Amino acid sequence: MEKRMDSAELGARLELATTLARQGGQCARTFFRDDRLDIRLKGPSDPVTAADLAVDRLIRAGIRKTFARDGILSEETGGDTADILWVIDPIDGTQNFSRGIARFAVSIAVCEAGKPVCGVVYDPIAEELFCARLGGGAFLNDVAVRTSAATTPQDALVEAGYSAKFGHGSYHAMTGRLLEAGFGVRQVGSAALGLAEVACGRIDGYCESHLESWDVAAASLLVSEAGGTISDFFGGDGLHRGGPIVAAASGLWERLSAAAELPRQAGAA
Repeated sequence: MEKRMDSAELGARLELATTLARQGGQCARTFFRDDRLDIRLKGPSDPVTAADLAVDRLIRAGIRKTFARDGILSEETGGDTADILWVIDPIDGTQNFSRGIARFAVSIAVCEAGKPVCGVVYDPIAEELFCARLGGGAFLNDVAVRTSAATTPQDALVEAGYSAKFGHGSYHAMTGRLLEAGFGVRQVGSAALGLAEVACGRIDGYCESHLESWDVAAASLLVSEAGGTISDFFGGDGLHRGGPIVAAASGLWERLSAAAELPRQAGAA
């Protein structure tokens, strides 16, 4: 049986994740609204920029220097399978970033045995750093946060993320069901920040038909540690295959899940 990290080992990784998220965010800011972006498309509505790659290099180098035996999985450069695995999205919200829209974040999580145990989401424009560790609560700039007290759709604002994997028809059907159920609905282009805002109670829920682990590893832990409820993304093979997600204030989760009509476990058909 693999040895599990103790509190000090976990704390050291969270401290490094926090440092690297801030450094990565400052790196991203140097490219923001700059002509050096070198925007390219990896797929439909899926750009990558010079900033994504620069932040990726910075974070990976920092991890390798301090925790050389840990694995790394990054959106931009792929990576390893390991019992202790860093899961990185150098810039979550690249579509926004590439258009000069100040709605993006650096996301860094550490997973152990396939599930997040600590994570950081950093918005370098707002200078807001969200962090959480398993069993230790969720924080925004060192102040503890909680999900909202919403219990009815009529009192709720939720974000419905768009996944190109399932296309416009599926998305329109989902948002239609949400609106018919009474939810207020928005879509602003960063799953990590959307989930972080669920954690601190700014919005009441988030749902999307498909995300990858680097989109949600850090932010899903924020939601659960802030007292919210989140679908079992990592219960199947969500770490490597991705899957759907529904996250909300606990008093609202069942209604949001029912309206979204998404599978409750990653990798489900």
